[in-house]
Amino acid sequence: MNLDMSQFTAIFVDEAHEHLAAMEAQLLAIQVEAVTKAELNEIFRAAHSIKGGSATFGLSDVTGVAHELESLLDRLRNGELALTRDMVDALLKARDVIAQMIAAFEGKGSVDGDEVARVCEVLRRLAAGSGAAPAVAPREGAPVAATASPTADAASTRATPEPDTPRHASAVGAASSASASAPGVSSTPAAAAPSAAPALPPGEGMSFGFFDGAPASPVQTAPSRAASPTFESSSIRVSVEKVDQIINLVGELVITQAMLAQTAASGDSRLQERLSLSLAQLDRNTRDLQEAAMSIRMMPISSVFNRFPRVVRDLAARLGKQVELRLVGETTELDKGLIEKISDPLTHLVRNSLDHGIETPAERVASGKCAMGVVTLMASHQGGNIVIEVRDDGRGLDRERILAKAHERGIAVPENPHDEDVWALIFEPGFSTAAAVTDVSGRGVGMDVVRSNIVALGGRVEIHSEAGRGTCMTVRLPLTLAILDGMSVSCGDEVFILPLNSIVESLRPAPDAVKTVGSRGRVVLIRGEYLPVVALADMMGLQGRVSAESDGILVVVETGQRRVALFVDALLGQHQVVIKSLESNFRKVSGVSGATIMGDGRVALILDASGLARMAAPRSPEPSFVHA
Repeated sequence: MNLDMSQFTAIFVDEAHEHLAAMEAQLLAIQVEAVTKAELNEIFRAAHSIKGGSATFGLSDVTGVAHELESLLDRLRNGELALTRDMVDALLKARDVIAQMIAAFEGKGSVDGDEVARVCEVLRRLAAGSGAAPAVAPREGAPVAATASPTADAASTRATPEPDTPRHASAVGAASSASASAPGVSSTPAAAAPSAAPALPPGEGMSFGFFDGAPASPVQTAPSRAASPTFESSSIRVSVEKVDQIINLVGELVITQAMLAQTAASGDSRLQERLSLSLAQLDRNTRDLQEAAMSIRMMPISSVFNRFPRVVRDLAARLGKQVELRLVGETTELDKGLIEKISDPLTHLVRNSLDHGIETPAERVASGKCAMGVVTLMASHQGGNIVIEVRDDGRGLDRERILAKAHERGIAVPENPHDEDVWALIFEPGFSTAAAVTDVSGRGVGMDVVRSNIVALGGRVEIHSEAGRGTCMTVRLPLTLAILDGMSVSCGDEVFILPLNSIVESLRPAPDAVKTVGSRGRVVLIRGEYLPVVALADMMGLQGRVSAESDGILVVVETGQRRVALFVDALLGQHQVVIKSLESNFRKVSGVSGATIMGDGRVALILDASGLARMAAPRSPEPSFVHA
């Protein structure tokens, strides 16, 4: 019987990526000095599963590398060899090579055959022992004794948290590079040494230490240890297409409910009462179904956060810096579409913190800080948004240097700008304060890409920095890209939707509150600050029902680092609307992010506040620089 294996390809690829992620997490979390048999078994099982799956699909190269992994891991878990940092580095490298092979199998890139051969040779050499004496077989769950690598010039230490240490503040070690020229990697709790970083603040999270390879005495580790991270999935795989179909159906149900509500409003009193009761029940059921359907797409942000221990480990080694990575709020959930698109911007921000923010150990000690810097990735829900913070306790942004670079590049900067406006300059295309271009940074591309990608997702980036104390980059995003809470406004005969998360306030101004400032347009004084007035009718080429601002409504919207007052005829009400892509169904329209269908069947455009502000910029003043 001929069996078509192509239908199982996607399952194999998904499982392979899961096993590779589990292997990397275990290797980064391992204590070289006190590894347990259970930890080695976890890594062995991941390698064995990859080997079995690749053999089924005829991927002999993958099978070969996985076999070499198995051989080394088998000797380690049987106590025939002692784990060294050289071995951890080799296992991580083998994991990377297998990941490249799987990607090539998917049609994404290629693999260097010489690199594969080198990795296999290193694994074989390490499995042969390289002259190391055999170790005693460990008891189940007991630490496996470790000896120094014959080629390693650095040693690492790790202390297990005290029994009363909260589980969410566990310290997780990572293997270091064995090269004498590259710093080593280890991990310690906050109280292990005078130079250790401050303890993790209350809240869920993990701490990873990555620092230089100065020799130190091994620290005794208690036999009872926190459980290693596990990757047993309690969910089933559902294709994104099926989930999207469910969400679209829910969207249609929401539209139907709105249409019924419109019909009920025009009926007689008795019919209207009965319809209103039924519609109230339908509304509750619709909202429950909507939330249930949306939850299918919600994923924990840990799937993004978990890749950064490796990123920080490798980059800290290249930069010669000591860095502790703290992860807080990994269980915070957001839409799968955002999960896939937020990874690159966060990677830029983390790399920027390590390269520009965290000082070298010598610089930190000279300034009275501990040698190890701290980078914190934190996620939380705030209202209808997810907030992701990338914090560092480094040198902070250099205001004068940024301003000097802006003048050098000919960027217009007002006199005595606020800090927020100075920090915003680093997002300008091609802007960089780096003294030289390196393979890490210096071309002025990363931060511009960060802002563009975040804005495209309907979010914004905020910066807070203090010289000598560090920088916090805050990313605010909607929880989902499919449904949003909005305010409907009228302009002429048309109805538009403004996202609620961009609205600061709305007001009817006094007749003398709006003024004309020369050729820069009209401004309104609100709480001591002059904001530019942007007429929606002018932006959209419509004839508004009211011409004087005092007869209409000003809606103050926040767009990144600036606020504008949007002049509309009236506010109609708050709605939860289903977003329909305008670009895929029609074309890209400036100042518009999408469309929705209202209860009366009409199409209403969803406004892009940032786009409107950019369109109005040539004819309006910069609000951030004008104060009463």
